[in-house]
Amino acid sequence: MERVLVTGGAGFIGSNFVHHLVRETDVAVTVLDKLTYASSREAIDALPSDRVTLVVGDITDAATVDPLVAGHDAVVHFAAESHNDNSLHDPSPFVQTNIVGTFTLLEAVRRHDTRFHHVSTDEVYGDLPLVDPSLDDPERFTESTAYNPSSPYSASKAASDHLVRAWVRSFGVQATLSNCSNNYGPWQHVEKFIPRQVTELIDGRQPRLYGSGANVRDWIHADDHSAAVWRILTAGRIGETYLIGADGEHDNLTVVRMLLEAFGRPADDFVHVTDRAGHDLRYAIDSTKLRTELGWSPRYADFAEGLARTVDWYRANEAWWRPAKAVTEAAYAVKGH
Repeated sequence: MERVLVTGGAGFIGSNFVHHLVRETDVAVTVLDKLTYASSREAIDALPSDRVTLVVGDITDAATVDPLVAGHDAVVHFAAESHNDNSLHDPSPFVQTNIVGTFTLLEAVRRHDTRFHHVSTDEVYGDLPLVDPSLDDPERFTESTAYNPSSPYSASKAASDHLVRAWVRSFGVQATLSNCSNNYGPWQHVEKFIPRQVTELIDGRQPRLYGSGANVRDWIHADDHSAAVWRILTAGRIGETYLIGADGEHDNLTVVRMLLEAFGRPADDFVHVTDRAGHDLRYAIDSTKLRTELGWSPRYADFAEGLARTVDWYRANEAWWRPAKAVTEAAYAVKGH
């Protein structure tokens, strides 16, 4: 494998994957990205130009996609509309990018017999009940968990997953899939939960907490996600799905308090805001298959360590996130968040 096409490679998770490829492999990378508000050239600008090429384009455009796929050994598909709140306001971009875009890529890899890896989310499984964290074996998502999406975003990702599996079975496309828990780390847009709270604290304001803060997410550092995707691409079995998680379950209140402690602020120095409509209760990943079959394990098994590194990154890169901050907070204020 010498040339890899990464869709959405200027977005948060995709750009971290591109950095991983440059750092850990010798492959040449082409990034195909629409450069929407959630992407940025800066995320990949510093990478060597002889290793990384940016093509600005839309994955729903077959005329753009087809020649790019033809010139690469593999496609890793990160490109997606991913913000739940936005999907509730206007689902149409989620249908276009996540469903039609995935279809367009699948048809191209089918024509050119190109290896394909599809990156998805644990949100396709819906949510799990809240449990006592002291339980030895609480329920978690596995590769056999039934799909039960609860938002336009997660429904569109579920549809794209089903398309990939259908193209594998019906047309012999050489594809694998992964469903990952919530990512955090460098280059994440300030509209998302952790960077929003971090940047509020940098600005001396109180972080915001949806509802009671009891909702649980299973956090994984984007570097660990990247390593897992590369392992699946190079060693995973065709047609298989692998769940990616780092055993990072924490309720939102705990995360906010960890951030407050990192900034030397009192544990109750936050603001409760209106809960998100249809807010899923709990996500939790069982990544046993990935760990036992492919030998992957997370580097940032300690969530506190990964969170501290993330805080340091946002402190050091204010020039990158500052332009989007005011616009983001104004939009949240309208929603009462």
